[in-house]
Amino acid sequence: MSTSTAPARRSTALPASPIRLTVGGILRSEWIKLRSLRSTVWAYAVVFALQVAIGLLVVSVTVSNTGETFRGGPGANIPELATLGATAGVIFGQLVVSVLGVLVISGEYSTGQIRSSFAAVPKRLPVLWAKLAVFGVTTFVVSLVSILIAFFVTYPILSNANITADLWDPNVFLKLVGAAGYLALSGMLALGIGAILRSTAGGIAAALGLLLVVPIVFGLIPADWSATISDWLPGNAGTAIYQSSRIFEWWQGLLIMLGWIAVAIAAAATLMRRRDA
Repeated sequence: MSTSTAPARRSTALPASPIRLTVGGILRSEWIKLRSLRSTVWAYAVVFALQVAIGLLVVSVTVSNTGETFRGGPGANIPELATLGATAGVIFGQLVVSVLGVLVISGEYSTGQIRSSFAAVPKRLPVLWAKLAVFGVTTFVVSLVSILIAFFVTYPILSNANITADLWDPNVFLKLVGAAGYLALSGMLALGIGAILRSTAGGIAAALGLLLVVPIVFGLIPADWSATISDWLPGNAGTAIYQSSRIFEWWQGLLIMLGWIAVAIAAAATLMRRRDA
């Protein structure tokens, strides 16, 4: 009598992947995503063009229109005048970086790529932190380079009007760095809003509305409480980082901007963990 033995079953378990999730890997992935988008290249090119073109326009018009009164008379704020052209385009540059900040996150939701990102990073939140870090640092570097070039391009015009200042003067250099920081923070705030709404159109409308429209609306209301609220909005308080303000010091404006970003990112992180991709 013979007995038959059942054939051994083949294991269907896949071998363990040698790939391990690391902070550097997530950051590298987000960097590849950011630089591979055509919208990123165009947005940063526009920021550069705006800083230089608007700086030249503002300084040229100001010098030609004000004439002798602009030539460093008594009480003239030389550092403020020296950084006039370099930071004149920031108000328009924040529009561009805000739009790009929303696109960085909303674009993945609209194309469905966010599912692949979350599949690779199941905890999800490291994706958000990496996007903030990569986008924030890149925007700051691009903005600072653009602002410095605008400073050097407009400096000869100011010099002819007897407005000269040392770039390494803290009152000059810190304003230029602050302007670049404000642009980076504005973009990060917009990224947080985009992560909350997950809609390109809605995110752009909300971000630009918060930075530009809402302060104007509160400014039109003739009441003290309205003026106080307007002062604490990011579009107003944040400018104290690189401009002289009668209300806030630069560090107070920075803290207010960071507070707005913290609220937006906290809400985005909570929703990102609870909602389906």
